[in-house]
Amino acid sequence: MCGRYALDADIDQLIERYKAIVMETQFSRKKEIYPTQIMPVIKGGEKRVITQAKWGFTPAFAKKPLINARGESVYEKITFKKPFLTNRCIVPATSFFEWEVVDNKKVKRSIRLKNNEIFSMAGLLNDYQDEEGNVITTYTIITTTANNDMKKIHDRMPVILAKEQEDIWLNMDEKSISILLGLLHPTEETLEIL
Repeated sequence: MCGRYALDADIDQLIERYKAIVMETQFSRKKEIYPTQIMPVIKGGEKRVITQAKWGFTPAFAKKPLINARGESVYEKITFKKPFLTNRCIVPATSFFEWEVVDNKKVKRSIRLKNNEIFSMAGLLNDYQDEEGNVITTYTIITTTANNDMKKIHDRMPVILAKEQEDIWLNMDEKSISILLGLLHPTEETLEIL
């Protein structure tokens, strides 16, 4: 599960980190990002592009936005299958949040990479129409089982792509299901849990 995350970086840092061009520049650092907020995502192509999308797929049948897709079944679910093959993205983050149960109380934990860099969560993009008929681009974050650091507080975590995996994920010519699913595993990076 990934229900909140942070992007404590400015647009220049994202341009540098992803060697990307910018489609839209209205963006400010966010210490805590909630579902349905509009945030930067990275798309592939001839050049990487920073654009904006709304967090949470909104198919007609869903009672609330679908903010996560399970990596284990993403290719089997009709809502996620086409975007998985044709519209993958990176969701940049500096940390994500999870709630740990301590003495029957929920304690919010901030989780980041030990090296404290901007990291890439595997995401999918899809377009939906709002009530006025406007097309809204939305994204969802793919999750996987927890790594050893994360298991202490939760059994799920977002898929964090290694830098060398980013080009594969953003390459829409890559159609190998086994290669793509092979990227959706717990990170081997050390996590810092605060």
